[in-house]
Amino acid sequence: MFATGIENSYPTIQGGRVRQDEMAKCRHYDFWQKDFDLVSELGISFLRYGPPIHTTWTGPDRYDWSFADETFAGLRARNITPIVDLCHFGVPDWVGNFQNPDFPEQFARYAGAFARRFPWVQLYTPVNEMYVCALFSARYGWWNEQLSTDPAFVTALKHIVRANILAMHAILRERPDAIFIQSESSEYFHAENPQAIGRAETLNAVRFLSLDLNYGQQVSSEMYEYLLDNGMTRDEYHFFLRHNLKHHCIMGNDYYVTNEHLVHPDGQTEASGEIFGYSVITNQYYARYGLPVMHTETNFTQGPAGDEAVRWLRKEWANVLRVRNDGLPIVGFTWYSLTDQVDWDSALRENNGNVNPLGLYDLDRNIRPVGEAYRRLIGEWCDVLPTQSVVLTVPVFPPSQQGGEAVQNAQAQARVFQQVSQATTPTQTDPTPRAVTPEPPPPQPPQTTAAQATPAQTPAPQKGQPS
Repeated sequence: MFATGIENSYPTIQGGRVRQDEMAKCRHYDFWQKDFDLVSELGISFLRYGPPIHTTWTGPDRYDWSFADETFAGLRARNITPIVDLCHFGVPDWVGNFQNPDFPEQFARYAGAFARRFPWVQLYTPVNEMYVCALFSARYGWWNEQLSTDPAFVTALKHIVRANILAMHAILRERPDAIFIQSESSEYFHAENPQAIGRAETLNAVRFLSLDLNYGQQVSSEMYEYLLDNGMTRDEYHFFLRHNLKHHCIMGNDYYVTNEHLVHPDGQTEASGEIFGYSVITNQYYARYGLPVMHTETNFTQGPAGDEAVRWLRKEWANVLRVRNDGLPIVGFTWYSLTDQVDWDSALRENNGNVNPLGLYDLDRNIRPVGEAYRRLIGEWCDVLPTQSVVLTVPVFPPSQQGGEAVQNAQAQARVFQQVSQATTPTQTDPTPRAVTPEPPPPQPPQTTAAQATPAQTPAPQKGQPS
């Protein structure tokens, strides 16, 4: 699956007064039809895409589907398969932020409503980059709740991952053969010297927490204490062990030049640049979870020479081929995003209007050299990989085949599997509606020793390049 995406981040900053709506900044609301045409012109069949949550989900069980109806009809008409991103770094104003305990159940209802309205959609990323979302919102103090404590981070993380799991259950009730491509940042922390080894090992355990909880992976004793010391209860932890849906999932690994970090003896961190690279780190994640893999995000700035992004594309593609040759079931690659982005040089912390030249096209919708290179790469490799890759067969059907006999058979088989699974596993809690009120920021309690687990110094921005 060769893919790109429409950048649709929408966190809030400045105490919730400013929403960083990337679809607005990149003018997708004005040019969405042109953007979809560009996807087709590149020979791309898969698009990471989602409706803006803050204007679509207007209240408990209240939705404005007008923009989604138009855009998803446009995708279907062009036979572009969407990988639907339902929550990308933000929530509607009426929810408040990720500290709100009512968010998971209400979000699951939103996800179920979307799946009912668009039954032809099969691929989902319910919540994008759960680890990054919790870290930037509740540990670094950059977005949304803008808190900077480990209890706030654990609270955000458990709410975000629970929301993702309940959303998967809700979607499967509507579309039993749905597949979840869980885009998550793949990280690594390098010790600067022997005195930093212990700290680096702790951070390399924290990086897995979102996927550990999402996939029902038991955490280490140190991480278990960290979670409980900072507000997670035993019952909450066991919810994640009981309710995972790994058998419906593809693990999405995002990788940027800023994903590796250097850890100093005092616990401070800084971006290290690429040391291991995508293939080495992806092998670490695969060894832990054993799931099919997709490279779900990467990009690089087009610099003064004009070929910097093209060189990065070649490097990342070589890493994908290495992962494949290592025998891992890798099923796709993504350059993110279709167009340039805005203000990712400050990780969306500032509303400066700075254009970041990261896209396959610029904001005037003129193709960049990396766009030309990606189009050539797709043309050269699309017919080779299906016969030479070590991959699982992914039962994905394009929009033009939705409703056909093959899809109906796949859904019938999925329903049978669900019935058998439900008969042999404990009853799973269904999402239930509750009144939602924005939560005030919680008091910041003193941190325990275990609470020093998350990075003490913020890394460079992830989507774009360091400022």
